[in-house]
Amino acid sequence: MSESVVAIAQRPPVLLDLAASLERAVGCVAEAAAAGAALVVFPETWLTGYPAWAFGLAGWQDPVARAWHARLLAASPVVGAADALDDGLEPVRRAAREHAVTVVIGLNERSGGTLYNSLATIGPDGTLLNLHRKLVPTHTERIVWGPGDGAGLRAVETPAGRVGGLVCWEHWMPLARQTLHAAGEQIHVAAWPDTPEMHQIAARSYAFEGRCFVLCAGLFLTVEDVPADLLEAYRAGLGPGAAADRVLFDGGSAVIGPDGGWVVEPVRGRPELVVATIDLSAIDRAHHDLDVVGHYARDDIFELRVDQRRPRGGVVTTD
Repeated sequence: MSESVVAIAQRPPVLLDLAASLERAVGCVAEAAAAGAALVVFPETWLTGYPAWAFGLAGWQDPVARAWHARLLAASPVVGAADALDDGLEPVRRAAREHAVTVVIGLNERSGGTLYNSLATIGPDGTLLNLHRKLVPTHTERIVWGPGDGAGLRAVETPAGRVGGLVCWEHWMPLARQTLHAAGEQIHVAAWPDTPEMHQIAARSYAFEGRCFVLCAGLFLTVEDVPADLLEAYRAGLGPGAAADRVLFDGGSAVIGPDGGWVVEPVRGRPELVVATIDLSAIDRAHHDLDVVGHYARDDIFELRVDQRRPRGGVVTTD
């Protein structure tokens, strides 16, 4: 069967509240399953919120920035091993098992005293299939997140199709794109906080280049979703282009086909579960004239080597 139903959860998280956000995520998974979805996707750092304040609170030893960073660190889940069922994502794992769906969720992942901007892929049996960490945090994001590694630069088999993903400006990293194209993606998750025209262009270009379906997941967030004492810093962090009304991130989630055209055009200005039926057989038809890891590649000229090891830390102790 080549058709799959997929869904994007364009609904706000509960900023800096892990338990409440997990409960909301479980509800979204159930809603997507009821709509027939085999795959449900959440935007960048949906757990437990995109730290936009970092762009406005970038001063050295800023006590306000430190306080909010500590709040974010405390509210961020620790992700266990691939077969662990008792880690910080257990409610989502349980929902995936209960409804037999695959879930890809963006999160602030805690590892010791460091945060990573991560995408966790959870299979329909509740196991962790992949954990990708954003390779290079963008601009002031480097104050919040550590640099990722290549361990998650892969696609995994799911009942919905072969799924991979990148976070935000990774879509302008040509070698990261090529690595995932070579992994045989059928469905690519493009996770963003916001989705202005340039981000949509990147997502559509990725679909056309990789001859795959792209689920472009954008965050929907209003002033009511931000703690009152954080709102001023949060809005300042969004910069001069920030919306003047109550909507801070307007969504823009969309589904794109392997020809770069819309399956579902961007949905803006409201919380919504964006649902689409995709036909994976369209991928083979699109390969007729472009396959960047096949007949349109020149492996006799170009070589790409990728280190997919996950660093374990540099401290070795002996008795």
